[in-house]
Amino acid sequence: MPRYHVDRLYFRRPGVRRRMLSNVTLAEAQTWCADLNSSSTTAWTTSAIRRTKRYGPWFDSYVEAK
Repeated sequence: MPRYHVDRLYFRRPGVRRRMLSNVTLAEAQTWCADLNSSSTTAWTTSAIRRTKRYGPWFDSYVEAK
């Protein structure tokens, strides 16, 4: 069964990623990325809004672990 990583990517910082989750199932990765706080355009928590002001637009994405 394939496993996945969830990474945070920043539009203004190409090549920079922050690993949010490691070695999770596809369902877990999709659940994480479906949350409103997994993207700067829909995030509503204070910390997410502060992160957007500091680093610019961002989003979380999943990739298959190698």
